[in-house]
Amino acid sequence: MKLHLADLLILVSYLLLMVFIGWYYRNKARLNKQSYLMGGKKLPWYMLGLSDASDMFDISGTMWMVSLCFVYGLKSIWIPWLWPVFNQVFNMMFLAKWLRRSNADTGAEWLATRFGTVGKGVKASHNVTVVFALIGCLGFLAYGFIGLGKFVEIFIPWNIVEPYVPFHVSAQYVPHFYGILFTIFATFYSILGGMHSIVLGDVIKYIIMTIGCIAIGYIAFTHLRASNINVPRGWANPFFGWNLDLDWSNLVKDANKKIADDGYGLFGIFFMMMLFKGVFASLAGPAPNYDMQKVLSTSSPKDASKMTGFVSIILLPVRYTMVIGLTVLALLYYNQLDLSSPNGTDFERILPAAINSFLPVGILGIVLTGLMGAFMGTFSGTLNAAQAYIVNDIYLKYIKPEATTNQIMTMNYLTGLVVVVTGGFF
Repeated sequence: MKLHLADLLILVSYLLLMVFIGWYYRNKARLNKQSYLMGGKKLPWYMLGLSDASDMFDISGTMWMVSLCFVYGLKSIWIPWLWPVFNQVFNMMFLAKWLRRSNADTGAEWLATRFGTVGKGVKASHNVTVVFALIGCLGFLAYGFIGLGKFVEIFIPWNIVEPYVPFHVSAQYVPHFYGILFTIFATFYSILGGMHSIVLGDVIKYIIMTIGCIAIGYIAFTHLRASNINVPRGWANPFFGWNLDLDWSNLVKDANKKIADDGYGLFGIFFMMMLFKGVFASLAGPAPNYDMQKVLSTSSPKDASKMTGFVSIILLPVRYTMVIGLTVLALLYYNQLDLSSPNGTDFERILPAAINSFLPVGILGIVLTGLMGAFMGTFSGTLNAAQAYIVNDIYLKYIKPEATTNQIMTMNYLTGLVVVVTGGFF
């Protein structure tokens, strides 16, 4: 365990600050449904943009991107197109304005603008979107939950914590325990303060992450000046042919195994499939998740476009400063990092192992806090989206359309707790 008192104080201070923010905004969030779920549609576009970018900076995804950068080199910049990355441009130029003009509260409600309100097909499309949104939210909560647990376990080994815990936790469930512990903090401030507390918490986290990423980039730069990285031919070239043509045999044999397991050897065909999938995904419309909720929460169609365009500008340079910095450190000192697992080398352990090995006191606390906040931000944004779909598109549409504000708020709180428990179970 490399955490010092200063690092722990930074982390604990952040957690307490998030609890305070949730408590501070509790009365403002209770004004009405729109204030709780969407900040009253009065939040500044740049705050929503920072929040959205912050939500995309999750621990699990960043661990994955670092592992990809290590194995695939600069060709790894294309793999996140699976999402697809360029969809943000389409949203900024066209879709965001259309979404906001609808004045809808969720993606399912927006379908009335797209398809009308009459007919079995319209009703079916609405129901399918609600189900899809909830499945996506629960899946994303489970994904981030385990990523956080694996991340924390490296910095705080269970043998140090176990003497102070009045119950036994087997080794395979230690990540789950850590996931539950930090989920409690995220649940408190996101359920209590709604969108107001989520956005402010995300902005604070983005500032912390920016400081940490710049520090990592500088540390990697100073280490790289004194030596060279040993990588396969073609690793530093972002361009590719039909085949990947990266051979790690004489350097890190398990990297070749990862490439085979991933199935990315025929990289040209893989890229074409990603490109087509991205075009069709852009034409199909937005995914009903926290990203769409931030667009619908802007104060005007113009602000919706500004917010969407702002996200990539502030997200990608900061995130890739961390990704490439940690990759460089891992390549320079690969033999010093413990990346072993029962199934061979676990390249997703590069991020926490490199952070634990090369960051000084204080900077380690800032980066660790930022990545914890990354989980909490993604978690809270996803949770807010799930609450919106259940309350707005199920409870108010089919169960109790005439519900009072107090009944709606009670349902928001109850829904939030149920979603958290269900996501944690999965």
